[in-house]
Amino acid sequence: MARFIEDLADKPHHPEQYSDFKNVLAQIAKHPNERYFILKSIIINNLFGVDIMKEAVEICKLRLFLKLVAQVEKAEQIEPLPDMDFNIRAGNTLVGYATADQVRKAFTEERHSDRQLQGKLMMGEDEDSFKRFEDDMEIVKLAFGQFRRQQITDGGKVTHKDKLDLRKRLTELDAQLDLIIAGEYGITPKGYGSKAAYEQSFIKWKDSHQPFHWFVEFYGIMSAGGFDVIIGNPPYVEYAKVKKDYTVHGYTTESCGNLYAFLTERSFCLLQKEGSFGFIVPISLVCTQRMEVLQNSIARFSNNVWLSNYAERPSKLFVGAEVLLTIVLTRTGIGSANYFTTKFTKWASEERFNLFQRIEYQNIQNKIKPYVINKQSEAIESQIIAKLLNQEKQLGYYFQSNSKYPVYYRIGGGRYWKIFTNFQPQFVLNNTNSVSSRENYLYLEKAELRDVVITLLSSSLFYWYFIMTTNCRDLNPSDLNNYPFQMETMTEKHISLLAQLCKALMIDYKKNSLLKEKTSSLTGAIKYQEFYPRVSKKILDNIDKVLAQHYGFTDEELDFIINYDIKYRVGSTDDENGDDE
Repeated sequence: MARFIEDLADKPHHPEQYSDFKNVLAQIAKHPNERYFILKSIIINNLFGVDIMKEAVEICKLRLFLKLVAQVEKAEQIEPLPDMDFNIRAGNTLVGYATADQVRKAFTEERHSDRQLQGKLMMGEDEDSFKRFEDDMEIVKLAFGQFRRQQITDGGKVTHKDKLDLRKRLTELDAQLDLIIAGEYGITPKGYGSKAAYEQSFIKWKDSHQPFHWFVEFYGIMSAGGFDVIIGNPPYVEYAKVKKDYTVHGYTTESCGNLYAFLTERSFCLLQKEGSFGFIVPISLVCTQRMEVLQNSIARFSNNVWLSNYAERPSKLFVGAEVLLTIVLTRTGIGSANYFTTKFTKWASEERFNLFQRIEYQNIQNKIKPYVINKQSEAIESQIIAKLLNQEKQLGYYFQSNSKYPVYYRIGGGRYWKIFTNFQPQFVLNNTNSVSSRENYLYLEKAELRDVVITLLSSSLFYWYFIMTTNCRDLNPSDLNNYPFQMETMTEKHISLLAQLCKALMIDYKKNSLLKEKTSSLTGAIKYQEFYPRVSKKILDNIDKVLAQHYGFTDEELDFIINYDIKYRVGSTDDENGDDE
C-alpha cells in the first residue's frame, strides 16, 4: 500500500486515488507497530471458532491475546485488547440452524404439526415471519460491522452499551430459533400438561443440547455464502457415547456413528461454493465400511480430495493422538471427485521439521474395495492392485468353521509384521498353563492348503495389502476373507515350495522366539511367546518370490513388495508381535 502511494508522488492523480490505502496506513500509525495492527485486524475480521467446551473457548481467546501482546516491545504500548466474544463462541456445532435455507424451512414448512403449532404460537399467522426475521438479522449485521470497526479504527475502544445491545439482539434471535428447533426434538407446548412443565422441559433440553445457530451468530458470513476456509481437529467420539446427553437430526452421515463424520458434513454446509476445507480425522475415514457414506459426502461437494495418512509410532502428529490419523484437504466444487492419497507415513521426532515437505500424493486409479481409499504413493502399487484383483476368488472361500488344520493368529497389534502359525503359541497365566484368549483361528480343509495360507498371510505382500486397506492396527475377519487369492490356479511346484517354506518359517519362528513376561492389574502375571519375524526375512522374501510368480508380478513389482516399509520392519523393535496393549 505504501509503495502504491509513493508512486503517485510525481504523477498527476485524483485526490481520492488509493484513499482506502491511505486510511489503512493512517490506522497503522495509531497502533504499536505494523505487525500488531495486521494480526489484530485478522483476529477481529477473519478468525472465527466454535467449541462445545467453554474452557476451550477461553483458552483459544487467551492464546490469541498472548499472540498480540507478544508483538508489543514496551509495556506502555499495550492498548485495549480486542473483544473476541463474538468471534470465538461456545455452543454445539451440530445442533442449530446453519443456513438461510434451513431457517426458512423451519419457519415455513409443515413437516411436524407440533412444531408448526409452536411456530404459530411464537410468530403468529403472518406468512412473512421469516422475512421479518431476516430484517432483524440485517440490523444485527450492521451492529456487528460497527462493533468490529470500533476496535480497529477507534483504538480498540468498544462501549459497554454497544456490546450489551448487540448481545441482547443476538439472544432474542437465538431464542426464536431455539423454540422452533426444540419442536423438532418433540419439545412443544402441545406435548405437556402445563406451561410450567413445558418450560422446564425446554430449559433442560437447551442445557443438554446447547444449540448454536450459525445463521444468527455469523449472519454476515452465512448470508454472503459461508466461510472461505474451515479447518479443525474434530472430536473422535462415538455417537453412542453422547446420545445420553444430546442427539442430532438431519445428518446423512448419522450411520457413520462418530462425531467427526457429523462435523465434516456440517462444515461443507458452512463453506462457500469455492471454499477450502482441512480436518485431522481418524484413519478410519479411508478404510472403514461405515465411513463410505462420509467419503461419498465429501466427494459430492469436492473436485479433488487430498488425503495424507500418518502413524502414531515412532512419532505422532500431536500429543494425545493415540489413534492413527488422516489429514483430509479439499476445495468445494461440483464435479466428480478425484482422490489423491499418500502411503502410511511413519517418522521419527527429529524428522518432524520436514514431514510435510516429504509427503507425496498418488492419484487413485482403482479401489481394492468400494469403501477403501488406498494408502499408496507410487504408481507401481496400482499395477500390483490390478493383478491382485484379477484373482477370481478370495481367501475366505477356503475357510471352514472347524477342521484338523487350524491357523493361529492375533487380531490386534503387529505394526510391522503379522504372525500366523500352525502351532499354538505358548501362554502362561499366573504360572498355570493356559490357552491364550488372544489367539484367533482359521480352519482349512487340508494341511497343504493350511501351509499355503500361512505363507500367504506371513508374506510382505499381505502386509502391504493390510497397510493399504485397513486401519493399520486391527486384523478383522473381513480383511482375511476378502484377500484376493485363487488356489486352483497355483501350480503344484509353487504349492510344494510354499509348503517347504512354511515348515522352515515355523522352525525359525520357534528358534528365535522368547517367552516374555508382563504383569497386568486385570490378569496378574502372564508369560507369552514373542516372535521376531525380521530375523526370518530371508525366508519371507523367498515366500514373496513364489507368490510373485503366482500373481504375475514383474521383477520391479516384486522388488517393491520385498522392500516395502523395510526401514521399520527390519529395524530393532519390541513391537513385532503387537504385544503393546
